[in-house]
Amino acid sequence: MAQETEIGLGKKARIAYGLDDISIVPSRRTRDPQDVSTSWQVDAYEFDIPVIGAPMDSVTSPQTAIAMGNLGTVGVLDLEGLWTRYENPEPILEKIASLDPDDATAYLQQAYAEPIKPELIVERLHEIRDAGVTVAGALSPQRTQQYYSTVLNAGVDLFVIRGTSVSAEHVSKDHEPLNLKQFIYDLDVPVIVGGAANYRAALHLMRAGAAGVLVGFGGVATSANRQTIGVSIPMATAISDVAEARRDYMDESGGRYVQVIADGSMGESGSFVTALAMGADAAMLGAPLARAQEAPGHGTHWGSEARHATLPRGLRSEVGTVGTLQEILYGPSHKADGTTNFIGALRRAMASCGYVDIKSFQRCPVVVTANRS
Repeated sequence: MAQETEIGLGKKARIAYGLDDISIVPSRRTRDPQDVSTSWQVDAYEFDIPVIGAPMDSVTSPQTAIAMGNLGTVGVLDLEGLWTRYENPEPILEKIASLDPDDATAYLQQAYAEPIKPELIVERLHEIRDAGVTVAGALSPQRTQQYYSTVLNAGVDLFVIRGTSVSAEHVSKDHEPLNLKQFIYDLDVPVIVGGAANYRAALHLMRAGAAGVLVGFGGVATSANRQTIGVSIPMATAISDVAEARRDYMDESGGRYVQVIADGSMGESGSFVTALAMGADAAMLGAPLARAQEAPGHGTHWGSEARHATLPRGLRSEVGTVGTLQEILYGPSHKADGTTNFIGALRRAMASCGYVDIKSFQRCPVVVTANRS
């Protein structure tokens, strides 16, 4: 039974935990790190490591998507980003990185006011496909109906619908909302949808046909959702809730397995590993990959919330540069700060707990280390 606490006479709340509140507990069996498997799969697409490059302009460009593909994972291109608005966005990316923090948001709003060009969507996706790697692109729920046919005609292997909070039952008085279930049913490609924050929301997305559900709102390192609209999500509890929805949906559907993908609050390798232990199959990483030498953000990082024309809910943050994509994912690491060798850290944790693959690692014991008295 979920533990509740009384906030006041008129309101009770469930106690929930973030990833930093949880510690993984080794069991009686250990293994060699080289003997564990970190592979995972979405539909017919299998990857060497449980990492997805977030659809953020500071993280994934066509070139970094190709680089991630060559490293055994997939980068998702933001199809509403600068790469689909400008033929050459590099000068704009450099200016965003050079601006004083107080001036960055206004410039982001200005830069992203440029219209999206369908021909650039096609060009960027073709560039990734021509490199021979898995092609993944993302649209927000608001833009999906407008551009999805262009995206599908251009050719994607994985289609991502990503927003602050995506539901299967959006209601609007002004327009006909996206019918997610019908939309997914009509597509010939796997669809990953999110963010979802709880059991019920995730279960509805699974029933709508999602191949994967994003847990969280992403962009925590750059998000101001809590300050602006009061919304935030304790990720450890959310992942556990959605993993339970996955199990119940498997029983309900006769065995259909939906991937649970953690999205946010994983700035260091320890939080990334904990997210998988809580039940995630993979993690969508933003800030960790924005620290790569190849990252288009040049040591800075921002998400789609930061560019909103009337209510920006994000920041352009300084994340610095710590190494190449290769070093961030596979090492070697030269500092014990959790910013490099994410997969080495995962292998070590799985081996220390005696598990051979990610699905079995999801069953590892954990303890709450936060003081919630």
